[in-house]
Amino acid sequence: MTNESLKTLYSEIGAEKIEELVNAFYPKVYADPNLIPIFTGDIGEIMMKQRLFLTQFTGGPPLYSNKYGHPRMRARHLPHEITPLRAESWLRCMKEAFEEIGLDQTLAGEAFYERLTQVAGIMINTGQTH
Repeated sequence: MTNESLKTLYSEIGAEKIEELVNAFYPKVYADPNLIPIFTGDIGEIMMKQRLFLTQFTGGPPLYSNKYGHPRMRARHLPHEITPLRAESWLRCMKEAFEEIGLDQTLAGEAFYERLTQVAGIMINTGQTH
């Protein structure tokens, strides 16, 4: 996907929908027994970072980079044991959040979810199954 396509995703999805997605997503994450062990810390800060990242990830303003530097998501997540099962759980929570806010019903939403699927695969850093 080109940078221009990503800008189109942000312009089609918008800040409000990203906010809705983050708000729908994190209750699912914190209710998932596979994910609870790796989501520690202040949920408000975690949600804020996710909003900034997803804005930038979809081609919006580089809010995450402006505040924290280059995203380097894989490197930032290395301290956490991200197993294939946890990546699948994360994606399931994201898919449920997409469905909850109706983002799964749009072409931009489908493209956005496909990109997140790729990210989930990249984040796996251990073959452990727990």
